Amino acid sequence: MRVRRGDRVALVAPAGPAPADQLAAAVELVRSWDLVPDVRPSATAVHPRASYLSGSDAVRAADVQEAWCDPDVAAIFCIRGGYGTVRILDLLDPEAMAAAPAKPLFGSSDITALHEWLRERLGAPSWFTPMISTSAVLADDLARAGLRTAVLDPGAVRRWTSDSAVALVPGRAEGVLIGGNLSLLAATVGARGRPAPDHHGCIALLEDYTEQTYRIDGYLQTLLRAGWFEGVTGIALGSWAACSPVEEIHALCAEVLGPLGVPLVGELGFGHGPAAHSIPLGVGGTLVAEGAAPHLTWSGRLDR
Repeated sequence: MRVRRGDRVALVAPAGPAPADQLAAAVELVRSWDLVPDVRPSATAVHPRASYLSGSDAVRAADVQEAWCDPDVAAIFCIRGGYGTVRILDLLDPEAMAAAPAKPLFGSSDITALHEWLRERLGAPSWFTPMISTSAVLADDLARAGLRTAVLDPGAVRRWTSDSAVALVPGRAEGVLIGGNLSLLAATVGARGRPAPDHHGCIALLEDYTEQTYRIDGYLQTLLRAGWFEGVTGIALGSWAACSPVEEIHALCAEVLGPLGVPLVGELGFGHGPAAHSIPLGVGGTLVAEGAAPHLTWSGRLDR
């Protein structure tokens, strides 16, 4: 699970395409970290109908699976979000991927669907990070530095907070970190053949982008009615970039999630906002909703 200088890393596009100039910049960034970029076909593929997809579902799924199973690939960068990851989940072969050693996979937003799949089907941890072929990394020094640390020295940062972090429901919780983009979590719940959610002993991370309060309310209701939050020990909210005012969203979350009786922290600095943190999923962590600086920590171990 450790990436070392000189390793080969795959750049794949499970969802939408990256502009050519941003893909080229991502390749140069990877090289500047002394890694060897392996640009897979999906990164430059064109879908015959939909410009919002980076190539056909088959091409995108094959890239994810082949990069995961390739022993010469040390890590996988999902270059962009957008939409489309959910379309490839049923094309992945869990038996073939389970036979390969786990490796770090980096991405966020629409890649939430793949993070869930890896944790549930393979028991593999992964990294919720800003996307390497977007301005969220290429034009943000702090986010770029955080991603680099997650890739090359993942145990170095074990605590995340922000200047805006606020305890909405006080307390302290321990558990396995799960979650990601709220709308994707709602979109994937209840899929045919997927077992009912069992999140006992988990800390849920939630964030979103360009969503209004009423839609966030709907996503939360979908998850609540599906039992997604049953057994969680705590909830951490990230950024709500280009969404309704954060005060509205925090009030909503306190109203509908507060009755769960678990610690709830807002604005922990992961997601689509500036200086976005890179946070591991599928590993043990602690959420502290106390004092002047609410924060999230993890053990620094990728074996849960």
